Amino acid sequence: MDTPPFSELGLPPALLSAIETLGYERPSPIQAMSIPPALEGHDLLGLSATGSGKTAAFTLPALASVDTAARFPQVLILCPTRELAVQVCEEVHRLGAKMKDLHATPVYGGAPMDRQLRALRDGAQVVVGTPGRLLDHLRRGSFDPSRVRMAILDEADRMLDMGFKEEMDELLAALPAERQTLFFSATMSPGVSRLIKSFGKNPKVIEIQQKSRTVSTVEQSYFEVRQRSKVEVLSRILDMNPPRLGIIFCNTKRSVDECTEDLINRGYAADRLHGDITQQMRERVLKRFRDGAVELLVATDVAARGLDIDEIDIVFNYDLPTDPEDYVHRIGRTGRAGRSGRAVSFVYGRDIYRLQSIERYTRQVIKRERIPSVEQVEGRRADLIFESLRERLESGKFDAYQDNIDRLLEQGHTPTDIAGALVTMLREASGREGSPIEEDREPEKPARGGKVRDARPFERDERGFKTERPRPGAKFERGPIPHEAGMTRMFVSLGKTHGVLPKDIVGMMYREAGLPDGSLGRITLFPKHALVDVPEQFADQAIRNTRNSKLRGKAFRMDVDRGPV
Repeated sequence: MDTPPFSELGLPPALLSAIETLGYERPSPIQAMSIPPALEGHDLLGLSATGSGKTAAFTLPALASVDTAARFPQVLILCPTRELAVQVCEEVHRLGAKMKDLHATPVYGGAPMDRQLRALRDGAQVVVGTPGRLLDHLRRGSFDPSRVRMAILDEADRMLDMGFKEEMDELLAALPAERQTLFFSATMSPGVSRLIKSFGKNPKVIEIQQKSRTVSTVEQSYFEVRQRSKVEVLSRILDMNPPRLGIIFCNTKRSVDECTEDLINRGYAADRLHGDITQQMRERVLKRFRDGAVELLVATDVAARGLDIDEIDIVFNYDLPTDPEDYVHRIGRTGRAGRSGRAVSFVYGRDIYRLQSIERYTRQVIKRERIPSVEQVEGRRADLIFESLRERLESGKFDAYQDNIDRLLEQGHTPTDIAGALVTMLREASGREGSPIEEDREPEKPARGGKVRDARPFERDERGFKTERPRPGAKFERGPIPHEAGMTRMFVSLGKTHGVLPKDIVGMMYREAGLPDGSLGRITLFPKHALVDVPEQFADQAIRNTRNSKLRGKAFRMDVDRGPV
């Protein structure tokens, strides 16, 4: 539908200025229909799918109601997950960037309580949080709801599905009766109806109808593949069209762990996200994923809601979800903000019936694709290397190495042979052998290739961190390498000439040294040694637990690194 510009919706100048700075031209349908009645003080029920722009639909009228001169909670936004609470609060800060003295804070479980207490005590006007932690603050008296003017329930159906009914009832009952309440939900469930009846005041219903329940910019397809061959097929698809960012959804935590480990062993920058990951680690993983340090996020449905990143190129249903609505939420992570995206599902056997149910629910056909052959993958990788070389040659950003080339020419080698040998070495160093789809075993793979991002002579390790492992032909001398605060650099007496790969160090540190998953920092490979950053509290444990360990069948020494000698 055609929508009027933001300037015609009745928003104050400070918000219009922020909208212009962010580059938004026209509101989405849910924004155009929600903002004017919300500014007039009406209660609202907004029914709209994920990715439709509903966050700004309630954030803008909420900010318009805030008195920045008053230092007490005025707007309360309830979210189902920690991730969504953080993202909504970030949106509040972006849209309220031109409002002087605006203070907003996220409040959720698993984060330090003292920081939240300080933010609430300092008078945050907008409080964004999950029901459980907000109720904790309410009961201990650190959250004063007596002057809240507007309450917003984001993804109300999801909060009810997660069992927050009692917490939501208690929180809403503690708010002033004359407040304004905005309900936003993907579905109109009986639970949402009960909430509205109990806490709403004849809200205006705004529903955005969609012809299909999935985004038209998402290309959907599926592959028939056995469980034991999923990682191999996944690798081939990734190598055919390397994404900038991708999400791989699994149904169980065990499946997430196994898939992540297999991808790391194959050289992909992957990390995991599920219910057993600590909150501190979850935030670290999501930050690295947003920053591009991790290219592939393997997750359960805990990350399907509220993961607001526009640049996700592809979503994999590694395990097909049992609920068609979960399928919609999963693939809604890609194809956002007008971009094209791709959703790939793996099915086998009885999964085909679930796929048919999803097609009926979404009113779209999901096409079947053939699994790429090893030859196709190798051809595509060769094409990518060719394109990277061509772009480098045309840019002129490379060293001539004239003396080395002259020496080879003097020995009788032709320029064509030299170039061919260099390309062969590049493919061998960056390639990844394919395994037969039918095989049950998963052979070890060298790091993948096909993607040259820039001219820096460094690669990334299997956890996605930048390493000081030189690319083929790059010059490197050992020197002081910065590392994160709170990390200790360990020296390992084996390196590349001993056949050691970063994945070997990763496996040893997690399995034998007993370090927590995701805690490793930078891994630096040298010809005869390696450097590994570990949390300082685990340094002694790493040394103690690996005294009798071996890497690639070889004994080694590990100690705190003393620097260059």
